[in-house]
Amino acid sequence: MGIFDFFKAKKSKPAQEPADSAQLGLAELFRRLGILAPQLQSITTDYQEFSLPKRSGGQRTIHAPNPKLKEIQRTILLRLLARLKSHPNVTGFEKRHSIVTNAKTHVGAAVILRMDIQGFFPATSANRVLAYFRAIGWDTKTATLLTALCTYKGSLPQGAPTSPRLSTLVNYEMDARLNGLAKRANAAYTRYADDITFSFTEDSHENICLTIRMTKKILSEYGYRIHHKKKLHIRRRHQCQQVTGLVVNEKAALPRRTRRWLRAVKHHLTTGRPASLTPEQLTGWQALEHMIKTQAE
Repeated sequence: MGIFDFFKAKKSKPAQEPADSAQLGLAELFRRLGILAPQLQSITTDYQEFSLPKRSGGQRTIHAPNPKLKEIQRTILLRLLARLKSHPNVTGFEKRHSIVTNAKTHVGAAVILRMDIQGFFPATSANRVLAYFRAIGWDTKTATLLTALCTYKGSLPQGAPTSPRLSTLVNYEMDARLNGLAKRANAAYTRYADDITFSFTEDSHENICLTIRMTKKILSEYGYRIHHKKKLHIRRRHQCQQVTGLVVNEKAALPRRTRRWLRAVKHHLTTGRPASLTPEQLTGWQALEHMIKTQAE
């Protein structure tokens, strides 16, 4: 179904609710996006589906929007979503944040608790996206159009430019509740995309168990579940504590094994021996290492 069919379908139906002059409508949407209604005529909401391997094993399904739809989504991201308020404890997909700023929050903790949300984007429903657009002031017709442009098969498509930002915005209330849970347990909370981390100043079995139980309950109210076995990690100070891939026992840093590997690769390339990275790849890793050292201070 093309986006223009949305307008034709809506015109044939009676209004679902009385007009509200305080609500934002289609004219305001087109003004903010800098487009005209006819420009949507040729846009269809079709996606190319393919799979990519996950670092942890298995496959991740990607839905890539067609070029015209992707262009509109980028415009929506820049002109509508970029300046909207997200929860301060969310660090994934946010400006001035990175894996380092996420990890720094948890440096030197007595206990690190990490949980992972299953199928984060597919579990973020189109109904929640629609409710969010309505909540920030768009009328029903315009909110429905925005939802049609930003969702696919009833959820956020992993591959659309708008999905990461929307996954942050629609979960503001959830993150506020999880942060409140952390404060009651004398812990710190951050979320980096689907990666949830709590760090505790004291090793309290009661607080840790309560946090796990309540996190599951809160997430379920928003349509999410956590991985119960492989991706629920509890690490204490005498163990290697990692957050978003960085060791945080004393400061945020690449794991020792990774640093040693990079030194070996550099030595091999310098001496003309076979190496597991190309010079260009090593440069990228070194840039990452420099960023981590700079931001960790």
